[in-house]
Amino acid sequence: QVELVESGGGLVQAGGSLRLSCAASGSIFSINALEWYRQAPGKQRDLVAFVTSDGSTNYADSVKGRFTISRDNAKNTVYLQMNNLKPEDTAVYYCNALVEVVPGTEDLELWGQGTLVTVSS
Repeated sequence: QVELVESGGGLVQAGGSLRLSCAASGSIFSINALEWYRQAPGKQRDLVAFVTSDGSTNYADSVKGRFTISRDNAKNTVYLQMNNLKPEDTAVYYCNALVEVVPGTEDLELWGQGTLVTVSS
């Protein structure tokens, strides 16, 4: 069974930092795109950042310059370093991955269980 397990959420004061991790486990041939989403109470789930298999990254305008996404292919893990956090960053953060389980087959889309980030003012 292939799954994503997240960690690193918590409570932090405005201006502080947190680092989220998302590790893929199970029988995996390769991982293509890795993404972080977030969903605030009463709002839709929005894309925060993604990193492609070749390391290209992109960010939502609201987090540019503050968040950094990175991946460790040897560990099948993606990270989200969040600096200068603001109360509006409060949300449940989810990782998403496109995983190739068997070479040459269609990618499997996986979601993590979500981790809560709360930023106090």
